[in-house]
Amino acid sequence: MTQGVQVAGLYVHDQDEALQFYVEKLGFRVHTDARNGDYRWLTVQHPGQPEFQLGLFRPQAPTVDDATAQELLKAVAKGAMPPLVLVVDDCRAAYETMRGRGVEFTQEPIARYGSIDASFRDPSGNGWKLIQAR
Repeated sequence: MTQGVQVAGLYVHDQDEALQFYVEKLGFRVHTDARNGDYRWLTVQHPGQPEFQLGLFRPQAPTVDDATAQELLKAVAKGAMPPLVLVVDDCRAAYETMRGRGVEFTQEPIARYGSIDASFRDPSGNGWKLIQAR
């Protein structure tokens, strides 16, 4: 029987920098931080969603070769990956809190599509939409 998605991953340039951003600025917590040689399995969780993990991964062997890893990191840095969505109760309040923690937004909160949303990027370039729950 299928139980659902447990982990979704992002490519990041620097796992320590990503960990600091997701924990200190977004309020996530560490779920798993395990190493096997050069490979590091690093996942975080949103405190309101403990059944789901967000993986903060470096593209590297054995999943991709070095050239592909560099191309993936370039694409992430350009913001070419699909955006992720973080749903909050109050977009404007979350925006102010996150800005106070040093999150750099690419779009201030705006009312549209029947809700309020804002946009930011993580240090690697992964795009996020901050959306107010309807």
